[in-house]
Formats: sequence, structure tokens, C-alpha cells
Amino acid sequence: MPPKNTQPKYRQIADYLREGILNGTFPAGQPLPSEEALAKQFGVTRPTVRQGLTELRASGLVEAIMGRGTFARSPHGRPSLTRPRGVRLAPDGRYVEADGIRWENAEPPVATRTDAPMALADLLRIPPGEPMFTYDALQTADHGHLRQLHRTYVPFSVLVDTEYEEEAPPPAPELYGALAKLDHELHFTEYVRTRMPMPDQAQALRLPDGVPLLHVLRVTLNGADKPLALEEFHLPGDDLELSFRL
Repeated sequence: MPPKNTQPKYRQIADYLREGILNGTFPAGQPLPSEEALAKQFGVTRPTVRQGLTELRASGLVEAIMGRGTFARSPHGRPSLTRPRGVRLAPDGRYVEADGIRWENAEPPVATRTDAPMALADLLRIPPGEPMFTYDALQTADHGHLRQLHRTYVPFSVLVDTEYEEEAPPPAPELYGALAKLDHELHFTEYVRTRMPMPDQAQALRLPDGVPLLHVLRVTLNGADKPLALEEFHLPGDDLELSFRL
């Protein structure tokens, strides 16, 4: 006689659905059994079923779509979008993103003065607390289907004895051209990691529960490897991969 399952019912439901998603019984993009069917199968109430589904949403394995039901999301599936990373110099002299996506700002970014936090100061090799010009933008593309949060930081010390000492430089990517005109030979380094979004980030990027962010930091450096600026990108991490040409 098989041993009795002593786990709470909601956990049994979560384990059953998780195993089915991972082994392909419930294919990615397909609806899961209804709450009513699961409640009947496990002899529980619908709130207990919802508790099990909540556990799977937190791990990113299911997605609830209003009015349609709950759908499986496979951790093994290939994402629908691959974005090449990097910056290239176009024939007309402009610096453009390697992915070729035409991003539009939801609102024109405005320069604000901020003080460098320790983590960013370390990347920029400036003292913590040094003032910086900072731009924030929610950017969209493909009629709003693609979204990203983009922040540009430029330390004041980089702009000493330049035309931008009293006037804010433009945000990236126009910033690259402005720095090049100051006789800087530019190259870039990116740092990529994942983390869970803050509530305002999840709302701006329209992220379902349990979906992490791709957090990209891009440092712009000159020919002597001195950091000149830093950008911060927050990208949806559910159906996107980044590619780097090495």
C-alpha cells in the first residue's frame, strides 16, 4: 500500500500541476484544469485550489489571464524574443542599439540631480555621494508590446571644463554622440543579473506575478578605460533572452 500523502491539500495540488508542467502533460501556453475540476479531483474547496495556484504563480510556472483561466508556463521553453546587446556606430555617425529596436519615450526624460549611491559609485569610480545628472524613461516599442525602464547617469566630474558643465548633457543614446564630440573614444561594458521587481516596476512593465526582471547595467568608458556614464535597464524576464556577440 503506497504511503499516505500527508502534505496539505494545496501543496498536493501545486506539486501535481508542477510535475505536469515540467513533464509536458500541461504544455506551455495551454490552459490548466479549471478550479472546479481540480477541487473535485482533490476533494477540496476552490479557495484551497487557488492557494496551490498562488504557489505556482510565485515560482513563475503559471499565469492567470482575466476571463480566460490559468495557463502553464514552461521554464524550458524558448522565449519568443531574442535581443542582441551592444552599441554600434551607424554609417551616419550615430550610436545605435544592436537590437535595432526603435524605442519611444512615454514622456520626454528630464534631467534631475541625484547623488551617487555606493554601488553605482563603485562602477563609475567616483566617490559615493558625488552629484550626477539622472534621466528616467519608460520606453515602448512595437505599438506598446515591448517595454523597458531606462535610466541614464552622468557624473558631474565627467563634465568639468566642457560645454555641459553648466548645462545638462542629453540622455543616452544621444549622450554617446555628445561624449564622442568631447574627443572620447567610446566602448562599453554590460553587467546582467536577475531580480524580482518592485511593485511600481512590475506595474510599469506589466509583469505577471512571479516574473523576474532582467537588470542590465551598461558602463560607457573612454579609451583610457575611465567610466563616463552609466545606464540602467529593467527588462521583462518572462519571454526574453539577451544575446551577446563575443
